[in-house]
Amino acid sequence: METAPRAVPALAPAVGIVLGLVLSAAAVTPSLLPRPAVFQGFLAGVGFTLGYGAGTLAVRLLVHVAARRRAEMESLAVPASRRVAALGWVAAVLLAILGSAGLSTLVIEWQNEVRANVDMPPRSGAELVPFLAVWALTSAVGLALVRSLGSAARRFHIIARRRGAGPAGAAAVSLLGAGALLLLLCGLVVGAAVAVVNRSFAARDATTPEGVVEPGSRWRSAGPDSLVRWDSLGMQGRAFIGGGPVPARIEEVAGRPARAPVRVYVGLDQAPSVEERAALAVEELHRTGGFDREVLVVATPTGSGWLERQAVDAVEYLNAGDTAIVATQYSYRPSWYSFLFDPDLARDSSRALFDAVHTEWERLPAGDRPQLVVYGLSLGASGMQSVFEGIPDMAARTDGAVFTGPPNNAQPWRSLQQDRDPGSPVWRPVLDQGRTVRWLSNPGDFEAVPGPWERPRIAYLQHATDPITWLDPAVIWQRPEWLAGSQAQGGRAADVSDSMVWIPGLTYLQLAVDMVLGEAVPAGHGHNYGDVAVDAWAGVLPEHGLDSSAVDRLRDVIAAYPFEDAGQV
Repeated sequence: METAPRAVPALAPAVGIVLGLVLSAAAVTPSLLPRPAVFQGFLAGVGFTLGYGAGTLAVRLLVHVAARRRAEMESLAVPASRRVAALGWVAAVLLAILGSAGLSTLVIEWQNEVRANVDMPPRSGAELVPFLAVWALTSAVGLALVRSLGSAARRFHIIARRRGAGPAGAAAVSLLGAGALLLLLCGLVVGAAVAVVNRSFAARDATTPEGVVEPGSRWRSAGPDSLVRWDSLGMQGRAFIGGGPVPARIEEVAGRPARAPVRVYVGLDQAPSVEERAALAVEELHRTGGFDREVLVVATPTGSGWLERQAVDAVEYLNAGDTAIVATQYSYRPSWYSFLFDPDLARDSSRALFDAVHTEWERLPAGDRPQLVVYGLSLGASGMQSVFEGIPDMAARTDGAVFTGPPNNAQPWRSLQQDRDPGSPVWRPVLDQGRTVRWLSNPGDFEAVPGPWERPRIAYLQHATDPITWLDPAVIWQRPEWLAGSQAQGGRAADVSDSMVWIPGLTYLQLAVDMVLGEAVPAGHGHNYGDVAVDAWAGVLPEHGLDSSAVDRLRDVIAAYPFEDAGQV
């Protein structure tokens, strides 16, 4: 019984490295969006750690089972020699070298294919340096963790045997003990990460973007006679209130007289509850004359409080400034944080604001009411949709809606996708021949749908490469519709790589990583919708009054916004 453990060094390294390389390659296979070399190295290192740990554990279990059977144990005694063990290590090193070279080639090839699909330039071989460095570092840290857990498991095993446990009981104790330590470590890491996110975003929320100053306009929150304090708006609120086009610029683009747009925003620090912030927002609308404008937009921002500059500016240009946009902040943290730890925030805030505004709006004479439309981006799109029971309710209570990049669990978006007309792909659906609801990814998508688009109109902006839209837990165990086949077969959109394959569990994790990179790609892909903001509002509010040449000028203006202008969702 003493020879069996010596078989482990002879077998485990080669098996562990082979499986580690396989999982490293799987981890860096293409997903929806390109990843920086550092990200790729980290994912490859995690894959290698999991593969190596699983491979060596499998060998140990096999040896343990064989050692309990005398015939198998004796057959393993020969390979347990030092020479065979040394040969095993040599084979492992060669595999590591060859596997690293092959994977490095694939990483560049795969990433350049993904980059080409989303209109980004290719990367050179120099990207391999940070990739290999981070891969090696992550793997080293991971293997040290695996060894530490293995040592802890053996210690638990020894303690259990000393206290009279049988082989099976001791094995169970060792596995449970190591598992508990791993869970504790993961909890500490997650807790530390959450604390870092809280501190960093709280500090960020207290800043003011460069060039943004406190407004002197009565048509803005925090302006003269406003009950809203400038320092309570948060960073994104100050960016919204202190930004936007002035009447002279609107007239230049629109080619007709313009008004100063109304912008109302109530920050998280202004009042403790969503109801109080909503009530203050309604007061601000009255003070600024927001209910007297032609178009009133009730907007839900992202988790960080951000309202996309392209979207809010576009609706003001289109309607020559005869607009009011109102929003309230519900968080300063990124959307994924609120989604995971407080998913009701966006819904509660949206409902409180819309209900408060709609109540005041209904009190106005029918002929004097502004067009009431709703808008939401990312988590904000999920929150604002949740206000309504469904499309009939939305159509009955609003004059239109624009929802940009909705999360996969958003309703009624999810049901609408499932009920789409036969033959329309999931990434560009058609519902009821576009009668009420239409989807937009590229300019011209609205017009490509047959049949009339009746009023009120509801628009969804979504891209085939937006991970926030496609991050569905079902991807863990089943291949999603948007990866049903190749581009040529119509099984996926034109900007989704043919090299992307569905791998149970792993594809979901890749989408989760892609969420962090959703806005790091040019407009037209990922979670970046600035290039279709004008088309979205022009489609939902067709009576904007601008001629085709003015709309073209506006598209050019919005397209010229800096790429770095993408906000933090």
